[in-house]
Amino acid sequence: MERAQPAPLAPNRRMFALVGGLTVTAALITGCDSVSGIPGDPVEATAAAPTTTAAPTTQAIAPSEPAPSEPLPADAPQVGAVAGHADAVTAVRRWAVDLRTGADLRAKCWTIPPATVTEMYAAPQPVLAALTGPGTATADTVTWRNRTVTVTVDRESVASGYACGRVSAAGVEPGYDDADARHTVRRYLARATGKPLNAADIEADHPLTCKASPANWDPEGTGNPTAAPLTGDSGKVGNVTSFDEEELRSEQVRGDYLAVHVPVTTSAGGTRTRTFTVVATAEGYCIGDVTI
Repeated sequence: MERAQPAPLAPNRRMFALVGGLTVTAALITGCDSVSGIPGDPVEATAAAPTTTAAPTTQAIAPSEPAPSEPLPADAPQVGAVAGHADAVTAVRRWAVDLRTGADLRAKCWTIPPATVTEMYAAPQPVLAALTGPGTATADTVTWRNRTVTVTVDRESVASGYACGRVSAAGVEPGYDDADARHTVRRYLARATGKPLNAADIEADHPLTCKASPANWDPEGTGNPTAAPLTGDSGKVGNVTSFDEEELRSEQVRGDYLAVHVPVTTSAGGTRTRTFTVVATAEGYCIGDVTI
């Protein structure tokens, strides 16, 4: 487990609600996310941070991964139609099949922190109920909501053919939190060691590093943004052989920027704590720099 240390909540923490009783909970910046999403890992609740949703658009969801070959069960839960996004409906229905049975979804929903998966899906029925109404699409997400629950999926998961929803209480904008920031770094380092959390977790389909353009990297608030340093030096972290995911911890830097600290061992020998600076975007957290 990650080392938990009391820390003040960041001012932009999103309050996350368990859909079963819609009980609002909050999490510390440094917390327990579980480590790999393997069934049996202990879990702990997390909180999430607000993001600004993109304006509605008719932009199509482009495929990046082959859809599952298994046919959709005839009795799959119904999911409300979304104009121009039949693929999103099908991808969500595949996930809803497993959600309805109460299956442990931490392995299948590997882009989401395992503890967050466990918390969000603790009460399936309210989630399934929210999915029955019509959905709406933006450039980055597809969303279903009713009076109590909001369910959102992103373009990457839709393209994979199996879309795990992010669940929040009605009136709370879906977003990402510090657990997502740590999970982004965990996935990045898991790839670097040749042991990705899922074989499909490659940069081309699931980007974890910040884009070079637009050049809006400014964690210090200088007012003079630049391109994220890691975009010009992808090998900056070195040849990683292992990392201590139980020691992942995070702290707020400024605004939507977080610093994630983790002990990393490289082929050069020795283990040193590396600091990954990440920033929240509409698609989740991206890594913009590594302090070595």
